[in-house]
Amino acid sequence: MGKIKFAVVVFPGTNCDMDCHYVVKEVLGEDADYVWHTQEDLSPYHCIILPGGFSYGDYLRTGAIAKLSPVMESVRKEAEKGKLVIGICNGFQILVEAGLLPGALLKNTKLRFLCKFVYLRLDNNDTPFTHLYKKGEVLRMPIAHFEGRYFAPPEVLDTLERNGQVVLRYSSSEGELVEGVNPNGSLNFIAGIVNEKRNVFGLMPHPERCSEKILSSDDGYRIFKSMAEWARTHLKEL
Repeated sequence: MGKIKFAVVVFPGTNCDMDCHYVVKEVLGEDADYVWHTQEDLSPYHCIILPGGFSYGDYLRTGAIAKLSPVMESVRKEAEKGKLVIGICNGFQILVEAGLLPGALLKNTKLRFLCKFVYLRLDNNDTPFTHLYKKGEVLRMPIAHFEGRYFAPPEVLDTLERNGQVVLRYSSSEGELVEGVNPNGSLNFIAGIVNEKRNVFGLMPHPERCSEKILSSDDGYRIFKSMAEWARTHLKEL
């Protein structure tokens, strides 16, 4: 198989599309196309990225209008085929609103926009997005959100925990889940989850902003590298 093809979906208000495109094409060395939200066919792509930003100005709720965009039906179809879908920050919010991931993302507990580096403990490396990491590894990534507090009913949280669907948790630099390390009040310190099939991943931190050492951390690079390697091994030539 040649280069892996990534679709970087762009909604009105998306602002992290160029960062994701750059990482895939220039840092990772794979193919990447910008895909406008009105496009209805994503079949030419192995991997789909829903980047961060403020789709539709975050009106109603974050991701609530974007989930109705024509492209989202194709995102759903390609996910059902087993292709990889990653939603970063606003992309995570869109995946939750669209029902591709469980739960909800609420306003941060202190009602402030947060923009800073945080530590994350990687709790599941048995996914297409994290197989190049070690379980329990502590990563350093930036966050930038106002509505990043993960919430789900107790029965949904129990299912996520039981199935190993929690991939990333806010932690200390030592990987401890202690008071003061949870920036937004997310339940169970959750920063990123996958669906049951493990091919849809949503996370609030921005791996595209820490994929080169010059950015003070390259801990996000292996997420994109993991996706490309998994797709090359498990997906057919398009």
